[in-house]
Amino acid sequence: MGDGNAGGGGAGRAARPKRADARRNEETLLDAAAAVFVTAGVQAPVRDIAAEAGVGTGTIYRHFPTRADLVIAVYRHQVEACAEAGPALLESCPGPHTALARWIDLFVDFLVTKHGLASALRSEDTGFDSLHAYFLDRLVPVCTELLSAATAAGEIDSDISALELMHGVGNLCIGADTDPDYQARRLVALLIAGLRAPHHD
Repeated sequence: MGDGNAGGGGAGRAARPKRADARRNEETLLDAAAAVFVTAGVQAPVRDIAAEAGVGTGTIYRHFPTRADLVIAVYRHQVEACAEAGPALLESCPGPHTALARWIDLFVDFLVTKHGLASALRSEDTGFDSLHAYFLDRLVPVCTELLSAATAAGEIDSDISALELMHGVGNLCIGADTDPDYQARRLVALLIAGLRAPHHD
């Protein structure tokens, strides 16, 4: 992660830009892997991920030597995308309740994928506990900010905490694991609509 700024100007043989390129390439791989995981599950062949990313399989293995490395990296990448979306939605949406509803949609998409990621990590339990803590550390504050903004604007009339809401949403998503016709988003949308203050109906 961001090391100090080692003096600028073209001296250090373009180490900086190379690092930025490597980071961008890795993001492309993670986006590709996430897309393949959603449609084909976490056991999808590496060649499918490589094809989605437009690279050779060797490139994937160079960045992520084992499938567990790739799964953990995708998980963290998706948590980060979800965390960063909260403030962006607060700025761009017409009101904080709408921002919360849209963020919860992203959270649902993440959870439906995450169940597959979680089971893939069971065999290599190593990273999973710390990943779960990381997930809560990054996402509970974002959900809290969205809830607080909607409450302050008088759009929500509830004392539900972010963690309670996220657990409730998580429980509503579980049915998607076993039933392809299960409409997690629809049920979650009803829950979020139910938070709206009566005079905002």
